[in-house]
Amino acid sequence: MRSVPIPVDTSKLAITCVKAPRPRLLNKDTGEIKTDKNGNTVFEVTVSVEDEFGRIELVRIATTGEPPIAVGDQVNPIGLLGYVWEIAGRWGISYRAERLLPARESVDA
Repeated sequence: MRSVPIPVDTSKLAITCVKAPRPRLLNKDTGEIKTDKNGNTVFEVTVSVEDEFGRIELVRIATTGEPPIAVGDQVNPIGLLGYVWEIAGRWGISYRAERLLPARESVDA
């Protein structure tokens, strides 16, 4: 069963990098790194997400290619999508962005 992506509105969220980008592993035992359909390395970034009410959550966002962000940077996720998953009675949401940029960088339209 394939999950339908849900666009995430980040306009009222403060997103901060708390763990530097690193290649996403498919298999921790072998060290196999996840790639996209074009063979590009998929990176994973752990961020804190604070909503307008001050609630904070830690989430991981995947993106293709190493994003130019570091720990402590405010992050601007471009094209952020959430995918709901369920395995053996457990469920969650995985996140993927087209790009992750430092909030100080503007995005070309």
